Amino acid sequence: MIKSSTDFSAGISVAASESDFSTTREIRNLANLNRTWSSCRILNLAKLYTAYKDSDDYNAKPLFEHSALNRALIMKHTLRLDERDLFPNGRRTVTKIILPYDSYDLRLGGRSLFVRQTGYETLMRSYLGIEDIGKNRDARVLRCLDDLPSLDPFLLREHLDKAGFNPSGVYFQISPHDLRSMTAFTAREIEKLVNVAFGGGKDGKGATKLGNKILSDKLTQTLAPLQRTLRMSDEEFQEGIMCWRGFLYYKWCHAELQDGLRDVLAGIGGYRPSGGHDDSLRTYLKKARPRIAKAIVAEIREARASLDHYDKVYHALSARRDPEPFRQFLLFGSELFLELGLKIGTLNHITSFWRYRMARVNRKGAKPLQDIEFADILVDFESGLFNAMKKDEMRQRA
Repeated sequence: MIKSSTDFSAGISVAASESDFSTTREIRNLANLNRTWSSCRILNLAKLYTAYKDSDDYNAKPLFEHSALNRALIMKHTLRLDERDLFPNGRRTVTKIILPYDSYDLRLGGRSLFVRQTGYETLMRSYLGIEDIGKNRDARVLRCLDDLPSLDPFLLREHLDKAGFNPSGVYFQISPHDLRSMTAFTAREIEKLVNVAFGGGKDGKGATKLGNKILSDKLTQTLAPLQRTLRMSDEEFQEGIMCWRGFLYYKWCHAELQDGLRDVLAGIGGYRPSGGHDDSLRTYLKKARPRIAKAIVAEIREARASLDHYDKVYHALSARRDPEPFRQFLLFGSELFLELGLKIGTLNHITSFWRYRMARVNRKGAKPLQDIEFADILVDFESGLFNAMKKDEMRQRA
């Protein structure tokens, strides 16, 4: 045990010297994750371990069987220039695994690798003792995570379920930050439903309370009138509420993304990088700008179409008092749910990456992006959009 502050600092220095996170900034960024719950881009299993290590359900149904993996940080990561040779196939966004030395103190650093990078099998054997990544259960779970554009809890749960994995529900909770942001949105969404399933006389507080019950992971007798209205068994109702929670989450995400997507589309069309002396780059930018903007708009419209279908069946329940379309939607809408999650994940990556890259450029006195830097952003967007379209085609053929 490190007792004194001097020994503590020395301990950090020793661990950092052996860590993959060699700079002060990298270690500081990693330490900041001590306070971060999971999000669309980060699955913070270290945080979940410290919060739920004594939970029977968590211990009985782990996401990963290997204890180090089940305390790792899994992240969607856009490759830097000096990392791209690890993926000869040209991938830009990959899945990063961080294995911290101490789940309680990420300042001590850790080791990292990317799923499916060059030398992946050797690293899995060296770091985790996994000999056959083709047959190993944890390696298969990692491939599932790597196939997704986002690590949002609903997309993650649905994709893992289809692959035959059923870990504890603690891995699929909405982050506290998102829950706070969603509360008012959800109350507005379900206000009409309160009168249908629970009778008249409920005020806005009633809708807020019901919304909180739907967003929570624990179903209570409070929702029994809704279960009776939908004529669902206990198991059907539990799965149905999870599906509904997911659609509410994606509808909220879709609304939250709109300002960012407008910024992206305006920037793709109007941003003028410096340089412009390379003919091949000029040609690429000229053709890529409208092509990428068109693909983004198509993703937005298709996501909106899925949400319109949800709105239609929900309107039948809340306005026409006909629960059957909504009941059928909750029971059999998993394919639409997965498709919507993939599209929201792709759009979320585009907006967050654009915001990250342009933040430095928009600072006072900052230099504009070089044409090759701007082209690099567009290539990343095209890669994500192409993968999304390819998965759409594969699902349609299946």
